Amino acid sequence: MRRSLDPSIKFSISIPTSINNKLERHLSYNQSRSRFISSAIEEKLEGNTAPGITELTTRQLMAALVNRNDVEKGLEVQLLHLLS
Repeated sequence: MRRSLDPSIKFSISIPTSINNKLERHLSYNQSRSRFISSAIEEKLEGNTAPGITELTTRQLMAALVNRNDVEKGLEVQLLHLLS
């Protein structure tokens, strides 16, 4: 029997019920909750995740809107004016 080079440990955390409910809805019956949470933690620690809306500046959000295909021309003109 092979032993893991990076064995798992058990630990307990507390999370809001709403987050647990979202997680339960997100995972399918045969997906591993531990594997999902481990991957999420690793991505966050390594900085591999895209910043969330709350982490972006207003200017970054406006620039993102300008680059979308579904922004009306009038709004695009206003955003470009504000960004300049």
